[in-house]
Amino acid sequence: MPRTKDHEAHALRRDEFLDAAQRLIQARGYERVSIQDVLDEAGASRGAFYHYFESKDALLQALVDRMADVVAADLAAVVEADGRTAVEKLQAFYSTAGAWKVARRDLLMALLGIWFSDENALLRDRLNRGSYDRLAPILERIIRQGCEEGTFHVGDAGETARLIVALIQGMGPPLGDLVLAEPDNGTLEAARRLMATYNEAIERILGVVPGSVEMVDEATLRAWFAQGRETLA
Repeated sequence: MPRTKDHEAHALRRDEFLDAAQRLIQARGYERVSIQDVLDEAGASRGAFYHYFESKDALLQALVDRMADVVAADLAAVVEADGRTAVEKLQAFYSTAGAWKVARRDLLMALLGIWFSDENALLRDRLNRGSYDRLAPILERIIRQGCEEGTFHVGDAGETARLIVALIQGMGPPLGDLVLAEPDNGTLEAARRLMATYNEAIERILGVVPGSVEMVDEATLRAWFAQGRETLA
């Protein structure tokens, strides 16, 4: 029993550091936040920080990991919903992910520039591999259901799920470049074309009727490309 309490206390204190870092990064941007800033925000000593994290980069890794765990749990709940067809679950998968990101737009914008930097290539690669572990099983279950219903037509549901995750990850850098560009009608239209291309590719892979699902709806696109960048000022 004492070990359980220690584990819970450890997890709570670690989350306090992550919560503090998240607030600061959202307000200032990652590069403008120092370890000392996090210590001041969390009311902790430097020794306490290094008990949980080896460096500022390790703190970022833990923060992104926690965010990924949360969104994966939300997406898994989509699969558990009763009374939905596979097509409806796939649409809910996309919609849930999109809504989650829009709700955290300021934080993600604050992270986006450093996320795709060359210095974070190893971290990005590690977390991308982790997303396979989180997302591929969820998509695999949806695809299996779609095959049973006769709406999806693939040879191997597991490999197809991993391929779709790879496509989603591959879409990240070009979409990120558009998000970081000055928003105007041109970037919005470029984003529409990019999403349409990936959407079509995934529909072809699944063998689903074209137009059955929409990766990102117009309202979500406009939330990213038509609001300006005043939140980062």
